[in-house]
Amino acid sequence: MSQLLKTTPYDMLGGEAGVATLVQRFYDIMDSDPVAAGVRSVHAPDLAEAREKLRLFLTGWMGGPALYIEKYGHPMLRARHLPFRIDERMRDEWLYCMFKAMGEMNLDQSLVDHLEQAFWRTADFMRNAD
Repeated sequence: MSQLLKTTPYDMLGGEAGVATLVQRFYDIMDSDPVAAGVRSVHAPDLAEAREKLRLFLTGWMGGPALYIEKYGHPMLRARHLPFRIDERMRDEWLYCMFKAMGEMNLDQSLVDHLEQAFWRTADFMRNAD
């Protein structure tokens, strides 16, 4: 009897290395692209902690090991982001950085489509201001 292999976004992205590359490019873009100036301004000057937390979170969110939960507990995304004013512009700047980073990675289009929809839903859920 053959087993069906379940391929997760984590696997399709390239596992640990793929997630690390995505997060690195995401924050490099946020840190340097004027389009993302608003979302960059609400982050600490040093992005090292943000990079690490997003890497850990995305690893589990995409179907890999639950590293963020193991280290910090439940992500409680919305609650953790409530101190920040997140409106459509902030959402869109964040998505701009993520979509641009994914676009540089030569990913399978089905993965890109899936992640773009999932990131959009999550980012839109984070909005707490009009």
